[in-house]
Amino acid sequence: MRIGIPTEIKADENRVAITPSGVAAFAARGHEVVLEAGAGLCSAIPDRAYRAAGATVVEGADAVWERAELILKVKEPLEPEFDRMRPGQIVFTYLHLAASRELTAQLLERRVVGIGYETVQLADGTLPLLVPMSEVAGRLSIQAGATSLEMRSGGKGLLLPGVSGVRRGRVTILGAGVVGLNACVVGVGFGADVTIVDINPLRLAYVRDVVQGHVTTLMSNAANIEGAVASADLVVCSVLIPGARTPQLVTRAHLSQMEPGSAIVDVAVDQGGCAETSRPTTHHDPRYVEEDVVHYCVSNMPGAVPHTSTYALTNATMAYALAVADHGWRAATERDPALAKGVNVVEGKVTHPAVAAAHDFDCVALADT
Repeated sequence: MRIGIPTEIKADENRVAITPSGVAAFAARGHEVVLEAGAGLCSAIPDRAYRAAGATVVEGADAVWERAELILKVKEPLEPEFDRMRPGQIVFTYLHLAASRELTAQLLERRVVGIGYETVQLADGTLPLLVPMSEVAGRLSIQAGATSLEMRSGGKGLLLPGVSGVRRGRVTILGAGVVGLNACVVGVGFGADVTIVDINPLRLAYVRDVVQGHVTTLMSNAANIEGAVASADLVVCSVLIPGARTPQLVTRAHLSQMEPGSAIVDVAVDQGGCAETSRPTTHHDPRYVEEDVVHYCVSNMPGAVPHTSTYALTNATMAYALAVADHGWRAATERDPALAKGVNVVEGKVTHPAVAAAHDFDCVALADT
C-alpha cells in the first residue's frame, strides 16, 4: 500500500504523523511512504532522515494526496484539503467529528473511509491512540494554567505553589482520566492545592493512591462541580466521552462565582469544550477573557512540544496503521474490534453511533457498509 504523509496545515500544528522509524517499519513490510517535503521540520526531523528510512519525499501536498491510498495525519482535514480527498481513500487521523458537522459532511460527500484515532477503543474502554497525547496535554495544562494566572496574561497574578506565608493556588480538575491524572500529578508536584472530580469512585481512589493522598477527590454531581469551580483559581477541563461531544459542565453562572482573574484550561475543546464559554484558540493567540476569567482553549495543545508529541504518537499509531496497510482497512477491522470502533465514516455512511447522534445522521453498522 502507498501511505501519504502531508504537512499539517492547522494553525500552529507542528507535529507530523510519522517518525523515520515508522517509515522504516512500513518499508520493511513492502509498503511505500510518500512524504511532503518539510513535513517533519517543526518536529526537528529533517527530510534526509526520512529518505534514509526509505520514504519518497515530494514537493507539495497535492502530490501526496494524489498518490496515497492511506493518508496518515495528526489533525483533522481542513478546507484546503477537502478537494484532495477521493472516494475510497483512507484518512487515519484525529477526526473529532462530533464537534464538526461540516467536516463530517465533507467526508461523507467525498466517500472516504475516515478512521479516528480518538475512537479506537480497547475492550476495557481504553483509548490507546488518545493516551499519549492526553498525557502530554494533561501535563501541559498545569503549565498553561500557571501562565494564564500571571498578570501579563490577564490573570490575578497568583503563583500556583505559593510561598512561605502565602496560600497555594487552588486547582480543580474535572475528569480523572488520562488527562486529569497527568494534570493532577503535575499540579501536586507543582505544589498546588488540587481537587479532582469524577463519576467513578474507583478511578478517584486510584488517582489518590498515585499522588499518595496529596489531593482532594470529589464525586461528580452538580453541587460538587459548582463548589469546586467557584473556589478554584484554576479549572482544568478534561472530561471525554469517546467520539461524542463533550458535556458542558461549567456554565457562565459557575464562572461568575469565580474570583476575577482566575483561569480555565479546556483540554476538551477539540470535542466541543467542557465550558459553556469555551471556543478554540491557537498557540499564537491562546487566551481570551470572558466573565472575568482567563480562558486557555488551544485545540492542539501537544503541538506546543512537537518533538515529544510526534514520537509518542507514532509509538501508539504504528501497529494500527501497519495493520491497515498489510490487510486493507476492512480485513484489519474484522481482525481487531478496537480498530473497528475507530471507523467513523465509510464511503458516504456514518458508522460511529456517537458521531451520528451528534449531528442527527443515520448510523449504519460497519458490517453493512
